[in-house]
Amino acid sequence: MGHETPKVLVVDDDMRLRALLERYLVEQGFVVRSAANSEQMDRLLERENFHLLVLDLMLPGEDGLSICRRLRQNSNDIPIVMLTAKGDEVDRIIGLELGADDYMPKPFNPRELVARIRAVLRRYGHGSTKPNLATGQGIAFRDMRIDVQSRQLLDAEGEEVPLTNAEYRLLEYFARNPDRVIPRPELLKELGSDMERYVDRTIDVLILRLRRKIEPVPSKPVHLQTRRAQGYIFNLGTDVV
Repeated sequence: MGHETPKVLVVDDDMRLRALLERYLVEQGFVVRSAANSEQMDRLLERENFHLLVLDLMLPGEDGLSICRRLRQNSNDIPIVMLTAKGDEVDRIIGLELGADDYMPKPFNPRELVARIRAVLRRYGHGSTKPNLATGQGIAFRDMRIDVQSRQLLDAEGEEVPLTNAEYRLLEYFARNPDRVIPRPELLKELGSDMERYVDRTIDVLILRLRRKIEPVPSKPVHLQTRRAQGYIFNLGTDVV
């Protein structure tokens, strides 16, 4: 979307919070629309293009997890920052698996939300041109390349392969630590302090999703391999078996 002003859609049934976020985000230079439920959200998404969705987990009718699942199943890769009530660890795990990019537990500081939104938008390349691959800030494997500067995975044609925040963080960590068996606890730690209590299953689901995006045959991985009872190992080379 080039150098447009970032446009954010806030979906939350709390009218006061919606108004507060709308006012604060506008002050921070965003264009903002808001919706109280999935029906209003769908109407806005049909009419306008948005760079990012701030999505409350607990909504009347279709909840945030269902919305997230539906958007991803329909190949809608809009970045999603999910708002969750404090302590909803299980819901946050499921949300991560469904393709949310980041989380803000309520109550939160609006400044931190803005920082998270900007970080996610940067990773999706908003406000930047095509990644400059001449900088040497890249890691190549097969016909793909991880551009570290723009935090993107690029295919053979230089087109971005959409990754969620968690998927990208794992892939870059693997690529920086090739040919080494990495246990699940280390991978969980890499996902950030807010992930420390997440379960092994989350890593396994993310690995499966990554394989679908980077492996020629996901069921027979050549790059991202399992070492039973030990963890995972990443091979950069093309001649692995």
